[in-house]
Amino acid sequence: MRKVFLKRIIQSVTIMLITMIIAIVCCHCIIMFSAKNRSYGDLSDLPFHEYGLLLGTSPITPQGEHNYYFDTRIQATAELYHHGKIRRIIASGGNYIDQGGCNELTAMRDSLIAYNIPDSAIILDYQGTRTLYSILQAKRICDPTNITIISQKYHNERAVYLARHYGLEAVAYNAKTPDIWNKRLKNELREYLARVKVFIDLIKLK
Repeated sequence: MRKVFLKRIIQSVTIMLITMIIAIVCCHCIIMFSAKNRSYGDLSDLPFHEYGLLLGTSPITPQGEHNYYFDTRIQATAELYHHGKIRRIIASGGNYIDQGGCNELTAMRDSLIAYNIPDSAIILDYQGTRTLYSILQAKRICDPTNITIISQKYHNERAVYLARHYGLEAVAYNAKTPDIWNKRLKNELREYLARVKVFIDLIKLK
């Protein structure tokens, strides 16, 4: 009797694991193919859009280290602006000072200004504590609804999928991914789960 019980538990756990893996792979592929030919690494190929959506991150990691992902997103945004690919920038993030973090919006604005981008071209979105919220806010702000999203490639693919789902004509410009293997691996593994959560969120918001 005990052997039968254990066998059923093992079978149930195996089925659950297989189902989870299939769900992760399916969500990943749907988002990846949705962003195909919409995620650019070459500035010269990128079309002009009035708005750029800079997806926020902190200049300092939770461990108190310098965040090079922040630097490359700022640099990519400055490239777009100074090459005439965007005219206005929606800096989207959160203010985490009360949680012992930083004000991402202030950090992004100050860094963009340091790259000779005028303050008048920067729109601060304090609702962008999640990629989903950044996209929803961008939809309210953008007129016309064309937008260029700025983040790392793995993040951009998910953001483009969400933007297109909500009716934005979105492309993305891929900021360089810092060559820090442990952080890169952690972020890209976490992205697989984030892609599953996209579909959970969309079902909840229906």
